[in-house]
Amino acid sequence: MKNLVTNIYSHSSDLPEMPYHNYFHSKALFELCEQTPRQKPYMVVVNTSEGRILCHLLAVIRYRSSWFPPYLYMHCRIHGAGEYEESEFRQDELFGLMLQTLNKKMQLRVLYTEFGNLSNKMFGYKQFRQHGYFPVHWMSIHNSLHSKAPEERLSDKMKHRITNAEKRGVTSSIVETEEDFRSFSRLMHMHNVLKPKRYIPDDAFFKGLQKSGNGQLFVTKYRGHIVGCCACAFSGKDAYLWYSAFRRKSFHALHPDVMTIWNAIKYAHGRRYDHIVFMDVGLPFRKNPFREFILRFGGKPVSTNRWFHINISWFNSLFSFFYRE
Repeated sequence: MKNLVTNIYSHSSDLPEMPYHNYFHSKALFELCEQTPRQKPYMVVVNTSEGRILCHLLAVIRYRSSWFPPYLYMHCRIHGAGEYEESEFRQDELFGLMLQTLNKKMQLRVLYTEFGNLSNKMFGYKQFRQHGYFPVHWMSIHNSLHSKAPEERLSDKMKHRITNAEKRGVTSSIVETEEDFRSFSRLMHMHNVLKPKRYIPDDAFFKGLQKSGNGQLFVTKYRGHIVGCCACAFSGKDAYLWYSAFRRKSFHALHPDVMTIWNAIKYAHGRRYDHIVFMDVGLPFRKNPFREFILRFGGKPVSTNRWFHINISWFNSLFSFFYRE
């Protein structure tokens, strides 16, 4: 595309002035990731030769390591397809420019690049294919909060579980004290320590998210013990449940998972958000316990794609063949 310039920025102080409507591609999230250990943000920006900004996209490199199971690598994660201003150019073509620039930047830096949480399953299909990405079918679930009260979408069984847990002394609230935050952090990391796919950021990320006003942290307690927790982000008119952890085995009869998710839904409804989106429901297996659990709150399942590109060419070709459509 002629007369268009694509730049990529790695420092918030260098970012050009432009509107940010989508939190997942905002300067605020860029700065938060910049200040978080083991994360490195990059903002891809396309503008005309006259300097008019047309679109931008935030990508974050995550540094991952573990003693058990042992691994050490970096990967790049992008939530959504970026943010676009009204212009005479097609969004998918602008996206192709950003994708090309991002691929060149990430080629020698990360093991793989992952695009998720795309609002339109087919957006950028041609561009992804042209740049060597392969799709993996994924599940997304969102609950509408504006047409009905959340209670109206619950089954009688779920209502009974919530009522019973409340009678037994289970409470849910936002994180307000340093002690609550330490318990939140400990449970979040313990719950996910044996889940290599699940990335949990440093504590600085969660503290910054809550302090910024663009997110909130929740805990569920029983007799002073934290039995569940989750973190939500807010963008536009929607809330996004980003991370969660529960002590389901130790406190099974109290249903800490139900109470934690229910508290986040009620909070989002009380703040008049239109939807709450569950960002990582997982692969669309016929039997997916977490998906079935989330659907009990009255949400709507949506089949989507996550797009991957592995920077080891033969490995990428192998997975592209395996996930061919």
